[in-house]
Amino acid sequence: MSPVPPGTAPAPAAPTGTDPADANAALADWRRWRAARAQAVTAPWGPLSVIGTHWLADYPDGLLPDIPGRWRAAGEHVSLTRGAGLLVRGRPYAGEALLDADTGPAERAQVAHRRRRLTVLESEGAWAVRVHDPDAPARRAFPGLEVSPWEARWALRGRFVPYESKQTVRVPNADGHERGLALGGELRFSAEGSAYVLRVGVQPDGGLGVIFADTTSGAGSHRFRFLFTPAPAPDGTVPVDFNRAVLPPCALGPHFLCPFPPPGNTLGLAVTAGERRLVDAGAGQPG
Repeated sequence: MSPVPPGTAPAPAAPTGTDPADANAALADWRRWRAARAQAVTAPWGPLSVIGTHWLADYPDGLLPDIPGRWRAAGEHVSLTRGAGLLVRGRPYAGEALLDADTGPAERAQVAHRRRRLTVLESEGAWAVRVHDPDAPARRAFPGLEVSPWEARWALRGRFVPYESKQTVRVPNADGHERGLALGGELRFSAEGSAYVLRVGVQPDGGLGVIFADTTSGAGSHRFRFLFTPAPAPDGTVPVDFNRAVLPPCALGPHFLCPFPPPGNTLGLAVTAGERRLVDAGAGQPG
């Protein structure tokens, strides 16, 4: 699973009791997080700005649609040549530039073309260029998100049980291809009186990344959602705050990969918390 998207910071420790002061503090923190998340979604080079993802293998001549330069895979890098009007790492360039995969936010991408940012992606040895345009139609027409009110009952505690060795499973992606999804262990928790287990990935910062569906998926919410947690404590305990469940980027636009939930990650539980879908997405289309 990809690193935590901007504006989806993991949850702090969940309240341990029913003290109104604890609940009020958690609600205030969630509201601050929601404001940051809304800002990240609508940012000039955020997920709504993406107008295309171009896999280099589909363009053997290195010429990508409406993008200057010639882009070719070169082993562990991407080679960029003849890029009139491009800035590479903030400067005009001549000759050849070797690019690594971009790992930070799009506004800090290695390559810029006027107001656009061109991010370099790598997946299972295949390279792509994603185009972020602040003037993207999806960003201008964004209807907003349906978000459930915060509820203390969804701010849970769980326990992370790591696998002895990392596992990789093949799962469908939103672009129609199947890719490997790395899993580092199980997240165990109880909700509504029952015990549940989710298979999770481990993020570079030690936090957990969860891809899950539930009984509302495709009806009251998008067909699957993401949840990120902080790094587990030494004893494996970790907050599991479904109030911070977020839509995957592919719910915001068609140019994202977005792995689907791995086997076993569809909960027999109605998670009526967090982001559910785009406003009006329930009219005439599933989830």
